[in-house]
This record gives sequence, structure tokens and C-alpha cells, in this order.
Amino acid sequence: MEPADAALLIVAGLAAGTVNAVAGGGSLITFPAMIAAGLPPVPANVSNSVAVFPGYVASVVGSRVDLPRGRVLAALVPTTVLGTVAGAALLLATPARTFELVVPFLVIGATAVLAFQDPLRRLVGHPRDLSPHRRGAAVQAMVAVGAVYGGYFGAALGVMLVAGLALVLDATLARVSAIKNLLSAVVGLTTLVVFALFGPVNWAAVGLVAPATLVGGYVGARLVRRLPSVVLKAVIVTFGAVIGLYLLWRAVR
Repeated sequence: MEPADAALLIVAGLAAGTVNAVAGGGSLITFPAMIAAGLPPVPANVSNSVAVFPGYVASVVGSRVDLPRGRVLAALVPTTVLGTVAGAALLLATPARTFELVVPFLVIGATAVLAFQDPLRRLVGHPRDLSPHRRGAAVQAMVAVGAVYGGYFGAALGVMLVAGLALVLDATLARVSAIKNLLSAVVGLTTLVVFALFGPVNWAAVGLVAPATLVGGYVGARLVRRLPSVVLKAVIVTFGAVIGLYLLWRAVR
């Protein structure tokens, strides 16, 4: 690998780790960087999924004080793992073109859900007004959809998880973001195992990007705790809209 390509991947990893912790979507930085470094699309996608995992772990460490205690998160882990395995299997077994056309609309839709969170809550009901059974089922459904998406493509996973969880959880955006970081780490670990065993991983690219995402992820998670909720929400919505439009442009060009 040329020195210029290696430098590009390191800088992309730093930026992606920070963005993933704040808003999600950092894979849209590292994925094109891997393509620019000469990797074919499928190995780039697989290697990217493996490389961003350390950044997710760092984000969890940086936001751990905002994580809820008890069995709430433990109940979401099996759903996250199963959904991620299903998404990863879909990536390895089916043509990507159809999903590529759907992904932009999923990201744009998730961004719209977060942007219009309060009107939607008035329409479907505030989480605190739902029965524990309905609230639990809604959270599980949101996590399952996000995990399948994360196993298949992963870019903007954070935007999708924040949008879905903010709609069905009665929690601050900082806490929702911390839960998003933990679930993203579970998705990342699952895809790492699946792709390491069955996917065409370029370990040289992973070795450059992964440590950089670790540093960026910790910095980004610390930044989230300092941002007011309204500012954090605006950042995520803006970034989600940009990601969705970028993916749409890539899909139709």
C-alpha cells in the first residue's frame, strides 16, 4: 500500500470514529477512503465494517456514565446479535443493488423521524404513556431493524438507532446516544466475527483504520456529553440528511 493511501486511511479513521460517536455515519468516510485506496467495493465494505469496531468500543467507554443500569440493555443484546447476523448473511449471499437503492430512503426516513420526533410522539403516543409490554416490543423492533441494516451496510447506523430509540424511549438524547453506542459496538463485534470467518477482509486496511477510529471514537463520545440536546439533535439531523442525499446520489448516478 502506498504511503499516501495509508495516510488517507488513518485520517479517515480518526474522522469516522469521531462522527460515529456524535451522530453516526462515519463509515461513509472510511468506505470511500478504502475505495480510493484501491479496494474493490465488497472487500471495502467488509473491511470497513471490521475496522470501525474499535471506535464503537471507545465511544461506549466515553459515554458509559450515561448508560442505564439493570436488565434493559441486556435484553437488547440477543436481538442485536441476531439482526446483525441476518444482515451480514444477506450481504454475503445476495446482490447489493436492490438494497443500495433502498438504503438512502431508510436513512432519510430515519432522519425525518428524529427531526419530527415531537409531532410523531403526539401521533403515536409518548413512551411514558405506553404499557411496559408495548414499549418493550417497540424498542425491540427498532433495535432489530437497525441491527439488520448494520449487518448489511452499517453506514448511518447511528442515525437510524438514535432516531428509532428516541421515538420509543423516554430518555435524554445523551442517554439515547450512549445506548446507541453500546448497540453499535455489539453490531460491530458481530460483523467482525462473521466477516473475519467468511468475508474478504483486507487486514492491512483494517490495521490502519481501526486504531484511528479508537482515538476518534473516544474524543467524539466526550464531545457529545458537552453538547446541549438541541444542538446534538441538529447535528445528527443535518448529518443524516447529508448522508441520505449522498447515498441517493451514489445509487442513481
